[in-house]
Amino acid sequence: MDAVYRLTFAVLGNEADATDAAQETFVAAWRQIRRLRDVDRFDAWLQRVAVNAARMTHRARRRRGVREVTAADVAGTVDHEHGPNVDRDARILDGALRRLDVDQRSILVLHHLEGRPLTEIANLLRIPVGTAKSRLHAARRALQAAIADESADR
Repeated sequence: MDAVYRLTFAVLGNEADATDAAQETFVAAWRQIRRLRDVDRFDAWLQRVAVNAARMTHRARRRRGVREVTAADVAGTVDHEHGPNVDRDARILDGALRRLDVDQRSILVLHHLEGRPLTEIANLLRIPVGTAKSRLHAARRALQAAIADESADR
């Protein structure tokens, strides 16, 4: 449960949506369990279901036009141990990640946060390794541009 929630939260960046996507993951997994061909690949299969649930949750959220206000936005918190720059950098990164589409966030999360190698990501997303590599490269460039945009906006 924790791994699925962490994955959906990293993709969506929103606690409520991540909880919904994690719950939807287990409902979908229960409904689709007969499609699992190799029991030894259950974790990879469940992660694929989680990424798809996060995508669907993101699409639904976009249609509803919801914008989340984080606790840091309301409280104006500052990391006193590391200074205001850490808080500023975290806000810039958070804003930059929100500018990316869900597919870009997904591949970045799978590779950089979950530590998955490209071959496993390709298998998980059912795409060729070269395509996974290309998408990861494009997502990194998009993140770099989004960070530059966020830095200029702040």
